[in-house]
Amino acid sequence: MSTEPVSAPAVRLLSIDFDCPDPVELSRFYGEALGLPVVYSSDDFVLLGRDGSPGLGFIRVADYRPPTWPDPSHGKQAHMELGVDDLEAAQARMLALGATEPPAQPHPEERRVLLDPAGHPFCISTQN
Repeated sequence: MSTEPVSAPAVRLLSIDFDCPDPVELSRFYGEALGLPVVYSSDDFVLLGRDGSPGLGFIRVADYRPPTWPDPSHGKQAHMELGVDDLEAAQARMLALGATEPPAQPHPEERRVLLDPAGHPFCISTQN
């Protein structure tokens, strides 16, 4: 057995992928919200991004069930935090793009929880 240290392999983030019923619809929402272009598209998967940066992927799932946040019966599993300069203006833009506002807002003075068109919670925040 070798006693030489093993170097860690290089690992890089390629994308964060979201299950959804319609990848084109959800990618349109995030593409417009974040100014990201489509770099790959098929019937069941769309990838947004820029060269050299991690992307956002959207995968078609036939029996997709959206998270039920804040109800824990089908929890949020993960969510994105998006930084904004103006909370009110950013919320209005996201709602105009197709987001919805859930009934619960834990800390509305510093962040807003919204739901994307497939029901995934995400936050907009003025926090750094």
